[in-house]
Amino acid sequence: MQSSLEVLAPLAHRIEGLDLSDGTRAAEVLERDFPASMQTDLRAALLAEHAAGTLTPRDGGAGIRFGRVAKASPETANHSIDAVDIEGAGAEHTHPRGEISFCIALSGSPRFDGHPEGWVVLPIGSHHAPTVTGGRMLIVYFLPGGEVRWGPRAE
Repeated sequence: MQSSLEVLAPLAHRIEGLDLSDGTRAAEVLERDFPASMQTDLRAALLAEHAAGTLTPRDGGAGIRFGRVAKASPETANHSIDAVDIEGAGAEHTHPRGEISFCIALSGSPRFDGHPEGWVVLPIGSHHAPTVTGGRMLIVYFLPGGEVRWGPRAE
């Protein structure tokens, strides 16, 4: 079995340079560039890592588990890569350079900030408290430059 980094680093290089100014458009590009067969393979690899306990090994409380796959580096096209197993709400934060998430349903019919499983792109400067409703979801997310600001939106 490949490690999470072996699975995700090539993906980070493929999304390098994606225009994150329009999250909806960027998600459409990802859906086009990563057809169902590729998403199925990615989903299977990530679920295997998750089941092995290596993708989200840390307990974040309130039923949230998380893990860091990699810090931003040349190996990851300067993206940090993290994963979270979540049902409910997470910590409020801002994405100075955007966020690219691949979401996988674990139970129920979950929606991540209103989006079903698949690609969700939050644009440059977006802010949210990530929330999964209707079930549980595994979310692997890429942060360009590893940039995130935790806490309320800065005024």
